[in-house]
Amino acid sequence: MSNTTGTESRDDVQTTIVDETHTSPTFAELGVHDSIVEALGDDGKTHTFAIQELTLPLALSGDDLIGQARTGMGKTFGFGVPMLHRLATAEASGLRPLDNTPRALVIVPTRELCLQVTGDLEIAAKKLDVTLADGTTRPLKITSIYGGRPYDSQIADLKSGVDLVVGTPGRLLDLAQQGHLILGKVAVLVLDEADEMLDLGFLPDIERIMAALPTPRQTMLFSATMPGPIVTLARTFLHRPTHIRAEHANDSAVHERTTQYIYRAHALDKAELVARILQAEGRGATMIFTRTKRTAQKVADDLGERGFSVGAVHGDLGQVAREKALKRFRNGDIDVLVATDVAARGIDVEDVTHVINYQCPEDDKTYVHRIGRTGRAGRTGIAITLVDWDELHRWELINSALGIDVPEPVETYSTSEHLRAELSIPESATGRIAAPKPSGEREERRSRSSRPKSDRVRRRTRGGQSADSTAQTSDAGGNENKKPAAKNATTDNGGDTAGGDRPRRRRRRRGGAKRGAASGEQQTEKTTTVAAAE
Repeated sequence: MSNTTGTESRDDVQTTIVDETHTSPTFAELGVHDSIVEALGDDGKTHTFAIQELTLPLALSGDDLIGQARTGMGKTFGFGVPMLHRLATAEASGLRPLDNTPRALVIVPTRELCLQVTGDLEIAAKKLDVTLADGTTRPLKITSIYGGRPYDSQIADLKSGVDLVVGTPGRLLDLAQQGHLILGKVAVLVLDEADEMLDLGFLPDIERIMAALPTPRQTMLFSATMPGPIVTLARTFLHRPTHIRAEHANDSAVHERTTQYIYRAHALDKAELVARILQAEGRGATMIFTRTKRTAQKVADDLGERGFSVGAVHGDLGQVAREKALKRFRNGDIDVLVATDVAARGIDVEDVTHVINYQCPEDDKTYVHRIGRTGRAGRTGIAITLVDWDELHRWELINSALGIDVPEPVETYSTSEHLRAELSIPESATGRIAAPKPSGEREERRSRSSRPKSDRVRRRTRGGQSADSTAQTSDAGGNENKKPAAKNATTDNGGDTAGGDRPRRRRRRRGGAKRGAASGEQQTEKTTTVAAAE
């Protein structure tokens, strides 16, 4: 950071220049609506971050802008607060009166980020009321629209009336084409993590959505990086935007408060190595990143067997399971979360102390996003990257692009002394902290085995009868019937036969005929009936 305080404008990019002693203004000092200020204050947020300090004055006045800052620097409230402010003061802000159709839209790349942004906006809007066109007043309504969830509840939310929608491109476009999502009155549009949406191939969907929106409108684009296609998108859909960066162009893309360790590790030793890292002094919530879904689940299962409280978030899991794991991680029920890159985008947990790259990231941008999960909002963090021998070429590119100055990671094993010393791992630490926890399947099997055994004797049967039943009956002519006796027929009946005084219990025959009739007349009648039917 520079030792001066102020701002500079260069090549249409406005950049903050602040030092460590700079006191940022409060939300109230920037003219934010009182209800929003009060709600943020209840959540412990009173002063703005650098990106918020610069974007709020422009966004509150309705200007188009491009906000660029590193992950974890408060971009959500940078666009969310002015958006909520303008909805609450629709008439004064030049918006059409609210009428239960969306006036603001936030497009995000992933389901997890959709929920994260929705949650942050709900915090800021929990005390905010809006006035509708008919003069009635009600709380501001926010809803999230994303895939992996049933349509019914999302359609019901839209029909009940909503002011602000946060959603992923695919589901937004789908509901808009079905006529459930009305885009014709949206006055404020935000593209959050636009560079990630470009990486995930959402650009065509975004362009179709934006083409359905009215003009004029306010459009804000927020991104950690600004690749060429995003710049082209901004020039196409934004009207004379102001490009704002919250740090110098030459600043490192990685948080200075995050200490980085890069080790060359063997694939067969990584699980043991990670288990010991998780026992480091001062370790809190930890995120472990993998490149593949299979590896993510394998690492989570292995750490669970070793006694750690761990959850997983990856594409092979259903949306409900992913949300449950994230909720447990945020609540502190588990302190280790294993995730793939796509699933982890948008996971914002403020107290993450360690990030472990179990597999080397694909590129420098992925590396920045991964380790940006720690060292957030002024906190310190530790990022550990494990580079296998076949990943060295990939690491060389990342190291060169980011200037990390670790071209040759030191060879490291779970028993290496420098690993213990650098990460403050106790000498007593091993690869296991508790006995393996029984999985749900094992618990179910155990509970089944503990049930009392039935005293019922199972016998092989033929045609529903016991195989050891050898009773045979004779018809009126004395011919032996090869079909076994009925299961419930009595054999000790005083020597009675089919033509005796006591009739045997009747049974159904093929074609509905009964066998063992009490009289020959009945037998003849039944046989005649069957013959007629045939």
